[in-house]
Amino acid sequence: MRKEYRTRTLDLKTALAQRSVFLFGPRQTGKSSYVREQLGGLPALSYNLLDGGLRLKFLANPTLMRQEIEALNLRDCVVFIDEIQKCPELLDEVQLLIEERGIRFLLSGSSARKLKRTGTNLLGGRARTKYLHPFVYPELAGDEDLLDRVMARGLLPPHYLSEAPDEDLRSYVDTYLSEEIAAEGQARNLPAFARFLQTAAILNAKMINYTNVANDARVPRQTVRLWFQILIDTMLGYELPAYSSTIKRKAVETGKFYFFDTGVVRALRRLPPILAESADFGEFFEHYIFMELRAWVDYRKPGARLAYWRSISGYEVDFVIDDKVAIEVKSATFVQEKHFSGLRALREENKFERFILVSREDRPRNIDGIEILPWREFLTKLWSGEIAG
Repeated sequence: MRKEYRTRTLDLKTALAQRSVFLFGPRQTGKSSYVREQLGGLPALSYNLLDGGLRLKFLANPTLMRQEIEALNLRDCVVFIDEIQKCPELLDEVQLLIEERGIRFLLSGSSARKLKRTGTNLLGGRARTKYLHPFVYPELAGDEDLLDRVMARGLLPPHYLSEAPDEDLRSYVDTYLSEEIAAEGQARNLPAFARFLQTAAILNAKMINYTNVANDARVPRQTVRLWFQILIDTMLGYELPAYSSTIKRKAVETGKFYFFDTGVVRALRRLPPILAESADFGEFFEHYIFMELRAWVDYRKPGARLAYWRSISGYEVDFVIDDKVAIEVKSATFVQEKHFSGLRALREENKFERFILVSREDRPRNIDGIEILPWREFLTKLWSGEIAG
């Protein structure tokens, strides 16, 4: 039976019409499905380096790909190579074929870390870099139970659409995160790395404290710094920097850490599905909005600065976009006066143009210049370019 497929928001056809593209994203974000379903017959030739036999052939003789392309006399077309980090030696051949035959390559992978670490030829500006995130709102807007599914399953396509999401999430965490990502960082102490992942998940959406994580994981602080960097390099997590350009109230400068998916955090913490009455619901709701903002930046507004603000005295705003929009996220179904304190404190700096509070209210309101937007309306406006176009 053919699995359900949701059309993805990322546009690669436009980029591939002009030049080659690196497409990075964690495992199971749907890179191969995207190429198969949305690019259709665009690639004239495809190679999947998860095929061990093929990979061994290319490792032994990287020129085999060029020989095949020359035999087919391919020119000015698209060639797809999946999991390029498995055989970075091919990139010299890729550059040669770009220059000599005008071929545009789509090079996908679940990690750029190995390519960067080995000093691999990254094509010297001949390829753009794109990122594929888990599902985003425009791909799921018609789902009435969207928020419930996000809280129970996360947004990785196989888990969101799964008939057994808990089992699939456990497998993803146990096999991919705990083993493959540990190998990525040459972490020989798998129990310690597993403890690190669980501790990092507990601190999800909070300021990074390497010392506390190191104590909980029982490993040196410098090891924890390395492991956090591995999660960031493999796009399994993001550091949200602190916005520090405030004068009236001195700001903290420590970043926050967010995993790339709510379902993965729930699985790492071994929590049941997150219900609205759960003590963790507010954190997971904020995390979901972060995921949408992070994907929106990569898909629609590359170069935009996404950060958070927290004053030394304790005022905080969850997200700021450049010097334009300040966004506070509250899971409340009715916003109260206490929820505005961070936005009002930041407004005193006279830097930002819009102040938005995202909530679970049913209708939009405006109080003292602060926009209260239901979460669906906020995401609709975000992806249509009405929030920070």
